[in-house]
Amino acid sequence: MASSTIISRKMIKLLSPTPPSLRCHKLSFMDHINFHLHSPYAFFYPKIPQNYSSKISQILENSLSKVLSFYYPLAGKINNNYTYVDCNDTGAEYLNVRIDCPMSQIINDPYNDAVGVVFPQDLPWSSSLNRSLLVVQLSHFDCGGIAISACTSHTIFDGHSLSKFINDWASTARNMDFKPSPQFNASTFFPLPSETNLSSTLPTKHPSKRHVSRMYNFSSSNLTRLKDMVTKESHVKNPTRIEVASALVHKCGVTMSMEKSGMFKPTLMTHAMNLRPPIPLNTMGNAVCIILTTTVTEDEVKLPNFVAKLQKDKQQLRDKLKDMKKDMMTLYTLELGKNAMNIIEKDTHDVYVCSGMTNTGLHKIDFGWGEPVRVTLATSNKNNFIFMDEQSGDGLNVLITLTKDYMLKFQSNKELLEFASPVVESTK
Repeated sequence: MASSTIISRKMIKLLSPTPPSLRCHKLSFMDHINFHLHSPYAFFYPKIPQNYSSKISQILENSLSKVLSFYYPLAGKINNNYTYVDCNDTGAEYLNVRIDCPMSQIINDPYNDAVGVVFPQDLPWSSSLNRSLLVVQLSHFDCGGIAISACTSHTIFDGHSLSKFINDWASTARNMDFKPSPQFNASTFFPLPSETNLSSTLPTKHPSKRHVSRMYNFSSSNLTRLKDMVTKESHVKNPTRIEVASALVHKCGVTMSMEKSGMFKPTLMTHAMNLRPPIPLNTMGNAVCIILTTTVTEDEVKLPNFVAKLQKDKQQLRDKLKDMKKDMMTLYTLELGKNAMNIIEKDTHDVYVCSGMTNTGLHKIDFGWGEPVRVTLATSNKNNFIFMDEQSGDGLNVLITLTKDYMLKFQSNKELLEFASPVVESTK
């Protein structure tokens, strides 16, 4: 296993101090009830042009300093009740780290767990209460390649906000005259009750060491085959690539579960749906609602049936939210979250969690020295499927996290391998 050495650690301050009028950033009800942990993303760049090699860290530090002036809550501290951020300009934590191996050893490992070395130790998916809300690590490999990881507090940033921040940071690194335009006004759409003793309904859990993750690729042609198969065998119309891909990995998960237990167990699959629009696209914070799709029979697991059920659940949620007042959206989202937690606690269903970071531009993040060869996250909790755009083309990459014993069965599933292939083949 590769080891790392911290070369330097510092706090990146804001280029322009936060005005006193913005010192208190009120968290929204959506922020308050969300996961209070760090979301960890990493971007790998194997070939750095010679004219950049000696000044990469300075470019990242200077551009981060400027972009933080626009994303000032990331440089502050959350209060103990998760009701506001004290935008005190403490700054973002920034580490320079030396990795004692070539990048190929990390990105060519069949299991995604190897990427953990490019994140600060024990930080990914851990509590964000007593750490900087943004922690950046620049990792230097023996081969000359680099990785840039960013761990942001999920309390104040959902996936959309994170992707907007990373894109704006990269744009600033390429052009210091670039001016981002985020709006930290989510609390006006989802206000906290004036008196609340609510604690988070979503528990913070550090992933178990027994969990492992692998990344699989669905090529554009295989996604087309999946869509054709689903539409020919049902009345489903225009399925999306995530709908058909998530239906397949769900079916493979059910097969794996049945092989182990010898019987069918009902399932719950959750998908996150962005509420922008109707919320403005530049509103930062948490603005998502979850779609709950359940199966209680084996027949419902079949791809055409599951996609039809997923589409129905999505449309019902859209119809429900369409004319709903925005303050009621929060309560409805909380209700859905509680329903999911009740199912999880009763252990009556196998639970699968899907999230999508597609159409965000993260797969092409360019700080000035080209696009990454790999974008990924640290290993998360079991039965987690994270969909991302592939580095080239219109396919999908999906990061699949399971327990070790389940992964051994899952990765040999013939139906999975008919439509998806591991990004890195196993040599074992």
